[in-house]
Amino acid sequence: MARNATILKVSLQIADMDRHFYDTLGLTVAQHPSETDERVMVRILAFALNAHAALQFTRGLSSDNEPDIWRKNLRDEIDLWIDVGQPEENRIRKACQRAAEVCIYCYGGQNVELWWRQVADKVSRHQNLSIIDLAQHSSRALAPMVRRQMDLQCNIDDGDICISDADTSVYIEHRQLYGNSRHQGS
Repeated sequence: MARNATILKVSLQIADMDRHFYDTLGLTVAQHPSETDERVMVRILAFALNAHAALQFTRGLSSDNEPDIWRKNLRDEIDLWIDVGQPEENRIRKACQRAAEVCIYCYGGQNVELWWRQVADKVSRHQNLSIIDLAQHSSRALAPMVRRQMDLQCNIDDGDICISDADTSVYIEHRQLYGNSRHQGS
């Protein structure tokens, strides 16, 4: 028997001084039964880093044709496609053809290095692609923050990123692997 997704309710306070975006968002996040706490927190972080009134979580792991997060315009075109993890080259290519901008947030330490060596040459022609590598100790430190109800704060200033709850603050070390992103690593 298949397990159902776990529904997480998140109050996410964002202070993004780099983009001058300040808001408190009420999010409902479905955690797929096979999704780790680390991955769901990386999805929430990616949402915070790209927060916009039209940004939405998708069916994610439940659908091969959708990213983890997207922003569509009024013509139902995909302005921003966000994936978390290390997608295959053909998925990246298709995303770059379908969306105006594609952003991938990688995590996993040495696995990212291996993945990047395999796809770097193949994806380097995509001008609308950005790939950000989150340091393994940073993404792992987010996992214990997962609760069914979360109150999170995300502060972004001059590329520095910190996400916190009542008990923990995690400084997110990251680096730009490819493209031009406004969150270009420390």
